[in-house]
Amino acid sequence: MKLNLKEDVITLAIESSCDETSVSVLKNGRQVLSNIINSQIEQHKKFGGVVPEVASRKHIENINEVISQALKEANVTFDDITHVGVTYGPGLVGALLVGLSAGKAIAFAKEIPLNGVNHIEGHIYANFIDHKNLKPPFICLIVSGGHTHLVYMKDYGEYEMIGRTRDDAAGEAFDKVARALGLGYPGGPQIDKLAKEGNPDAINFPKAYLEEGSYDFSFSGLKSAVLNYINTQKMKGLEIPVADVAASFQKSVVEILTEKAVKCAVQKGVDRVVLAGGVAANSGLRTHLKLECDKNNIDLKYPSLTLCTDNAAMIGCVAYYDYIKGLSSNLDLNAIPNLKIGDRN
Repeated sequence: MKLNLKEDVITLAIESSCDETSVSVLKNGRQVLSNIINSQIEQHKKFGGVVPEVASRKHIENINEVISQALKEANVTFDDITHVGVTYGPGLVGALLVGLSAGKAIAFAKEIPLNGVNHIEGHIYANFIDHKNLKPPFICLIVSGGHTHLVYMKDYGEYEMIGRTRDDAAGEAFDKVARALGLGYPGGPQIDKLAKEGNPDAINFPKAYLEEGSYDFSFSGLKSAVLNYINTQKMKGLEIPVADVAASFQKSVVEILTEKAVKCAVQKGVDRVVLAGGVAANSGLRTHLKLECDKNNIDLKYPSLTLCTDNAAMIGCVAYYDYIKGLSSNLDLNAIPNLKIGDRN
């Protein structure tokens, strides 16, 4: 049952699923009053990836200050907040618990509703913030460091899982290939930048289409092919054409993601595809997907670069739509590291 909303809904949202401590304040779900993101990239660079224990400790150090900054920038106080939205999965359990504990404490102290949010759903809803007229139904391609999903979004909060990765996520493959090429962390932006200098047709890396009609993804074979190529070049004492490797690898990832997303939209009879997740910032993916969508008269939407990465504004947008449906979470809500899209707390 929908609530009778006579006043503006002010959402305080918290995101801490990985290595960004983020807090946002939104008005009526789509108007961002503040979106503070404290990134830990510099702390994790020396390890070549996110260290869960380090991430959890940094969240504890940062969370109160980030909340204060978000409230100050939005020019609101705790008394103005209608409800609290917070990520409770999927993600690193220790990191999730920091944000979740803060969210529950605020909801309890101010006696306002709590809305637990699925982080993957958040990536989809980032598009609603940037595209004010966007509404379901559409096909969504979610591509990030931990997730590669192809989802049919029927309505707000209603999803049909069409395809998912069977092994490595696309973003994970980017990071591992970047590490093998000595490009550092995070790998996605490094490969995207270098790929512009290379020849995408220089090396014929494989693309896994899987069985006929499948919309699932697999990137472990591609990752292994790239690593084998690099090792072979080293053993032969040959120079590794780093830019060409980056461009050829990225081409394989982009083409398989694009082909399955467009094919799915055509088969479903849907005229809109939405791109989401950290890898949605990849310029090669944006360009190629736009080209193929245009060929098939499909409207493509994707978020601004800031909203592609983990942030609390996207979490607040999901929380708002749950709230106006009359949904809320109990204060005994726990973190669920392997939470699936569509699961409700």
